[in-house]
Amino acid sequence: MFKEFMGLPLHPLAVHAAVVLIPLLALGAAGYAMLPRFRPQLGWVVWVLAVVTPLMAIVARESGESLQEVVTEKHYPSSVLHKVAQHADYADTLQLLSLGLGITTILLLLQVRSKRGARMPRWAPAALVVVVVGLSGLNLVYSYLAGDSGAKLVWTGVL
Repeated sequence: MFKEFMGLPLHPLAVHAAVVLIPLLALGAAGYAMLPRFRPQLGWVVWVLAVVTPLMAIVARESGESLQEVVTEKHYPSSVLHKVAQHADYADTLQLLSLGLGITTILLLLQVRSKRGARMPRWAPAALVVVVVGLSGLNLVYSYLAGDSGAKLVWTGVL
């Protein structure tokens, strides 16, 4: 299911979407969390990114697993398979981080828009801001690590 899309390998297509969307979500969510005066302008964009981005990260990772199976079946040298496995490890972590960022961003959006914020403990809004900002930073780091390791595999002629 995750090997091809209309005859083209799915992984390069999905990765390009994830490479754009994950940093956009990270920056948009951090901006929404830390800059309350811009929340009205950022709100709808961050909502869309918080829903779409984790889904694209899942597609990118699943299609990467399909590609990894193909590479393994073609009996590439163990040094190449090790690099592919390292890239896959970064991608696994990134998928979980993007899912966590999407969920916590949606929780923050709901908390800000809720008129019943009084039901939440006083520390909850600040904790959500800290978690969203922290996850944003981790998403940026792992987006770089996964992207860089994958690009090196392709552009150095390894794959």
